[in-house]
Amino acid sequence: MTPVIQVEKIGAAVTVQDAGWSGTLAQGLSRGGAADTFALSSIWALLGEKNTAALEMAGFGGTFRFLSDARIAIAGAVMAVRLDGTALLHNAVHFVQAGQVLEIGAARVGLYGYLGIGGGFLTPKFQGSASTHRGAGLGQVIEVGQTLKMGADLRPDRIGLALPSRPKSSAPIRVVATAHTELFSEKVRTRFEETVFTRGSKGNRQGIALEGSEDFALQGGQSILSETVIPGDIQVPGQGALFALLADSQTTGGYPRIAAVLPCDLPRIAQAVAGDELKFKFVTREEGIAAERADHKARATLGKRCEAILRDPAQINDLLSYQLISGAVSGESE
Repeated sequence: MTPVIQVEKIGAAVTVQDAGWSGTLAQGLSRGGAADTFALSSIWALLGEKNTAALEMAGFGGTFRFLSDARIAIAGAVMAVRLDGTALLHNAVHFVQAGQVLEIGAARVGLYGYLGIGGGFLTPKFQGSASTHRGAGLGQVIEVGQTLKMGADLRPDRIGLALPSRPKSSAPIRVVATAHTELFSEKVRTRFEETVFTRGSKGNRQGIALEGSEDFALQGGQSILSETVIPGDIQVPGQGALFALLADSQTTGGYPRIAAVLPCDLPRIAQAVAGDELKFKFVTREEGIAAERADHKARATLGKRCEAILRDPAQINDLLSYQLISGAVSGESE
């Protein structure tokens, strides 16, 4: 283990996260892990590794002094990132020398930004995951003065690469029916699809409020017995306002669930900030499975989509289309 970072300044909600837990629902522990799983996959693709832990920064990053040479990757929410005062490209992997200072400011687009490091951050694990689950008292909330360590970097030469920006989708978020969906009338389900919700100001890694002008309360809904819930479930509490569960959700709940968000679309909800508009559309089970398979394939091939940040001019077919000189002046003019 190599000491790599001294934390000089830190946001209020910077935690260590990886892919989270699997098979722990019966023990009362939800999936946890990165709120934006696609961003974490991007970190792994850029660094050329798998299943390592990264820092998840909710809204604001911090100031980090490097004690050792390292590779870093930045993905997720677009944040102001500077290395010794020089701006760094987002969604890319960079080399950092010992002694340099990395500053990560507020999120400009999205909510959860991610900082990965070659070899991954090494922190204690619980049942195979280094993720932080504050409700369960697990993991690491990063603090000022803390020294972070990294594992062995097996791909030290993989630097100067970037992934194409993932365009923000305006398509409805895809959902499938739950065991409770049929309890809501067809009229209510149609209204659910037609309503434009906004991400409420209340929310965290457990879930977010979906605000709208409509009331979706289910008559007799409070008599439903508690049963298993998972990230992506959209609950309808007694007052009729919706609540979408995220990575650190509880494992059981007694509120009726009108729909469940496809895992591949859940990062869009996680990255929504207060006031963002969200719309939903039911898809069939078969359509949902096809979407998940396509997403898994896309994540598996992310590494092949990384491109050099600095391209060789000899390999740029459209070189003449670039404005390499913005202007010219006479050497004799004053």
